[in-house]
Amino acid sequence: MELYITELSKYVINLLMALYAYESFAVFRYKEESRRNGIYTRQLLLMLFIHFSCFMVICFETGDMSYLFFYAFQQIVLFATAVLFHMVYPRANRLIVNNMCLLLSIGFVMLTRLSYERAVKQFVIVAISIAAAMVIPFFIHKLKFLKSLTWVYAAVGIVALAVVLILGRYTYGSKISFSVAGVTFQPSEIVKIIFVFFLASALCETTSFLQVCLTAAVAGVHVMILVVSKDLGSALIFFTVYVFMVFVATNNPLYLLAGIGGGSAAAAVAYRLFGHVQVRVQAWRDPWSEIDVGGYQITQSLFAISSGGWFGLGLFEGTPQSIPFVEADFIFSAVAEELGILFAMCLILVCISCFMMFMNISVRLKDRFYQLIAFGLGVTYIFQVFLTIGGGSKFIPLTGVTLPLVSYGGSSVLTTLVMFAIVEGLCMVRKDEETEERRTGKMRKGKRERKKKAEGAGKTGGMEEK
Repeated sequence: MELYITELSKYVINLLMALYAYESFAVFRYKEESRRNGIYTRQLLLMLFIHFSCFMVICFETGDMSYLFFYAFQQIVLFATAVLFHMVYPRANRLIVNNMCLLLSIGFVMLTRLSYERAVKQFVIVAISIAAAMVIPFFIHKLKFLKSLTWVYAAVGIVALAVVLILGRYTYGSKISFSVAGVTFQPSEIVKIIFVFFLASALCETTSFLQVCLTAAVAGVHVMILVVSKDLGSALIFFTVYVFMVFVATNNPLYLLAGIGGGSAAAAVAYRLFGHVQVRVQAWRDPWSEIDVGGYQITQSLFAISSGGWFGLGLFEGTPQSIPFVEADFIFSAVAEELGILFAMCLILVCISCFMMFMNISVRLKDRFYQLIAFGLGVTYIFQVFLTIGGGSKFIPLTGVTLPLVSYGGSSVLTTLVMFAIVEGLCMVRKDEETEERRTGKMRKGKRERKKKAEGAGKTGGMEEK
């Protein structure tokens, strides 16, 4: 009986996920949020059913029904998050919140399967982070002086990274974190957001060559500190975000070409200077030649992805633990192995729909500062998704970054939730701009009508005099 339930659940879970991915793009058919309410409700129900189905399989496979208590706590937090965001911020975008909750639920499922202890720790971090993120849209909406803190953002970002460089501890050859009272922080994650705010503030008023050079110098300091810390994955994200934000702000393709050329040259230099980069590149080029050494992670990842097939082996039916750091850098491979390639592809589509909504909000904003923030956060998010999935599938060399909201990692989860909350605040700013436009339009229309009436009255008076 359990075998039939497990086998049937694979198809049910994949079907539900496919429907959710479809609804994530169906949202874009409508411009008004009011016309999207039905889609959002279906998304929420699908998310709840996917989460429930996965945990039922976990209970059947392990024979331990106590997992249902953990599931209940997760469900309460996720459902309350989706509902409270809509109640507290009715003008915010519900697609972003729904996708956020779905990705978190997938992360909970996979971490529970891989390491119950880490799943519990992740759940606590998520609950605290969501509580903190709930107030962020309010401040983004109300605080109008944020665009004037250009050099404050630069100073805070550089100092935070420098502190890690000086006081941080080595983690697998890289200085990326430090601990305070037993709590480990990875400041580069939060600095990603501060860096976007710096660029948006610096480029919203002027995009002169001098200003671009100044921002390039500050961005270069950020990147160089990360390179010295050997946190090359974060350095690559910072560099990419800088290039694209400058390109969009200036609308000058020469900056984009210069960024691509400079990035290529920097990659060549990094390959020469850092031994672990050479190992990763060699593992990417031919992992089978050193399958027992540098290529072990990527080969195991490829085995996991290929063995899952379209619908997966089923939870607890694969061997994702054979991949080192599977719960962080290679969780996408675990998803593909046990939940299926179809499920994994739908997961990618959900991430893309988040990015598309970020870009949609950016385009519709009128204020240049807020517009650049939405764009910068969108690039930061989707590029990290690309690095994680691309590295795990051998599309690009490994970079050691996590899949946002799905992988294990407190700093990464907190940062991504803050990013999503900031974009929700920008949605409210956009609504204010639209309201102001309508009010201004009505005022202009009223002035035109009064002017016409006055002109008509003048003509009538002139005819009477004649």
